[in-house]
Amino acid sequence: MNQTVPAGPVRTCVGCRGRESRSKLLRVVVAEREDGPILVVDHRRRLPGRGAWLHESAACLNEARRRQAFRRALRVTAPLDVSLLLDELAAQIGTVQETQDTSKTTEGLSQDLGRNQNRKRV
Repeated sequence: MNQTVPAGPVRTCVGCRGRESRSKLLRVVVAEREDGPILVVDHRRRLPGRGAWLHESAACLNEARRRQAFRRALRVTAPLDVSLLLDELAAQIGTVQETQDTSKTTEGLSQDLGRNQNRKRV
């Protein structure tokens, strides 16, 4: 059982429950909108409030959504809108091609990310 612990602050991904240094994870926080709470990426890792940590992977995002890990980690009782998080993750992974098709739903985007998660970055 020779697991290496990363140097520096270590956080746990809410999706896969894997431990990584915080520099390799995205910090996600809840922002309030008039139509309900929404998940946003905290790029500078400085926004106030509780944060949840997530790998830049569609698999981790889908697993966190399936287990409702964001609601638990962020201590939110209302349903969370993940559309901005899906868009941000898609942009960072670079798996979604820009199209004029506005009929693509966040569920479809999530499925696209899941299919293309093994695609190499350029």
